[in-house]
Amino acid sequence: MLPQHPYLLIKPSNNGYGVFANKNFSAGEIICEFHGQLYSREALPQPYDSVEDYYVQIGENLYMGPSGEVDDFFNHSCDPNAGLKITATKAVLVAIKDISLGQEITWDYSTTMDEDDWEMNCNCGSNKCRGKIRDFKYLPPEIQQKYLTLDIVQSILQENIFLI
Repeated sequence: MLPQHPYLLIKPSNNGYGVFANKNFSAGEIICEFHGQLYSREALPQPYDSVEDYYVQIGENLYMGPSGEVDDFFNHSCDPNAGLKITATKAVLVAIKDISLGQEITWDYSTTMDEDDWEMNCNCGSNKCRGKIRDFKYLPPEIQQKYLTLDIVQSILQENIFLI
């Protein structure tokens, strides 16, 4: 049985299941907090399955594992309408654009990634699709700058970027 949430619906999407707005969200509004056990890089499952394993990098050597809740079902997009704000051991998904009732809520996984050992083909369907989901440092400089301005790039990534 899929988890329930008062303002979010989990239903089939182009990429398995996705999370859809069950109300309108304004840009800047908190959508939900991510929950899950914390793991070091060494404690991640090996081999790592990018389809079945839901781990989010929230620090240089710190990952948040799956919670079994709605936060496990948000899909990636190269043109997202939400972003993850990370502070210490807390991760909160925030609307970066107005999101309408019924719209799928997505975030760019690259805004949390600094691993150099994991990437996956992208299937977001956006006209801005980059084809691969990779570390933040590989994003084009204009996209890095946009995400920095929106404050949705975790601090460990901001120390290592090279804007052109």
